[in-house]
Amino acid sequence: MILIVDDNPAIGEALSLLLELNDYKVRFVECPDTALEMLSQESIQLVIQDMNFKADTTSGGEGQQLFYDIRAQQPDLPIILMTAWANLSMAVELVKAGAADYISKPWDDSKLLITIRNLLEMSELREENTQLHAQQDSELSVKGEVDDQLSTANLCGAIVESPLMRRLMDMAIQVAPTDVPVLITGPNGSGKEKIAEVVQANSRRSDKPFVKVNVGALSADLIEAELFGAEKGAYTGADKVRIGRFETADGGTLFLDEMGNLSLEGQQKLLRVLQSGEYERVGSSQTRKVDVRVITATNEDLPAAIKRGDFREDLYYRLNVIELKSPPLSERPEDIIPLLNHFISLAGAVDRSIAQTAKQALKQYAWPGNVRELSNKVQRALLLQQSSELQLEDFDLQADGNLSVSAVDLSIEDIQRALDEHGGVVSRAARHLGISRQALYRRLSKSESS
Repeated sequence: MILIVDDNPAIGEALSLLLELNDYKVRFVECPDTALEMLSQESIQLVIQDMNFKADTTSGGEGQQLFYDIRAQQPDLPIILMTAWANLSMAVELVKAGAADYISKPWDDSKLLITIRNLLEMSELREENTQLHAQQDSELSVKGEVDDQLSTANLCGAIVESPLMRRLMDMAIQVAPTDVPVLITGPNGSGKEKIAEVVQANSRRSDKPFVKVNVGALSADLIEAELFGAEKGAYTGADKVRIGRFETADGGTLFLDEMGNLSLEGQQKLLRVLQSGEYERVGSSQTRKVDVRVITATNEDLPAAIKRGDFREDLYYRLNVIELKSPPLSERPEDIIPLLNHFISLAGAVDRSIAQTAKQALKQYAWPGNVRELSNKVQRALLLQQSSELQLEDFDLQADGNLSVSAVDLSIEDIQRALDEHGGVVSRAARHLGISRQALYRRLSKSESS
């Protein structure tokens, strides 16, 4: 919205028509008091003001006063001064005080429109910059609070360099002291079990049993016996009493992984335990009671499973009091190199390092198998390559087709330097660059043909 302040209605109408034809919204008032009142009531982005508002007045004093009143009310508002009576000394004074421009009447339409457009664009950029700084200040404040909380928490060795993981772990630590059920969702290999460990380690049950069950690895016939136990003779091969995982976890926490694979009958019994803390062993009518916090994890789309009739809706809402979403590794590239170093350290290979070109490519790899794939690739590289510096090809990623960094990113100078350093031996130069010999040959071929 542009505000025009001029005591001449003809001037106001001409300016309004010009601006409206160029898609600007306009307000026109004839006196300073009305202008100041409107500024306090409406969102104005720019002011075009006259310098004289009384008949036979040419000093510009009234316009000068209005200018300072507007600046006091809105210091950053762009103001264009316009007058038929040029006063050079006053123009210099007001421009120094922050006036955007000083234009004589009659004005040039094209120049005025250019001035207005530039001022509005600058004003918009200034506002965006202010908002960005405010957002950054807010994020820094939150980051400081998160850093403080994470620094005193037990992260169980989790790597949390990325903002995404830091927020996730902060939330995990906040819900840990409560006893509410937690559902951890995310793709395979993304670290759902590690998140469960962090919740347990920072809970009031941290010194009590933490029992893990991979529900997906159990057959439908064994799941109930595994969870709730079984009496001797309850089924073929049950030659003694079997203590279930709920009973083992009494007083502590039970982590059920791959929850989406639990049978409907098992879901019904689990729901009962969550509701009442009561259950029976397979083959027994004796009701037992436990105090267990349940944390579950799944890579399944449980709402979709509910629609298919494969998962109970009432159990889902019982489990999903708090949901922690474990992101895929591709969404948190800041964690990739720290994770690589972490797995190298766990393997006791502290004397091994990764070539810089390999690091760049590994950070851009899609990692479809997430953290689990990264761990496996590190183990493979350490076992099969005995040199002190691991190269990209040692991780066996080319066949996956997900690398965005290739030999094309290397300059001919880089390749020539590597060849010179290794006596022209292509295989050694390729290893130094972190690419395959075939990739190096392709890059050389392209350079010769170009």
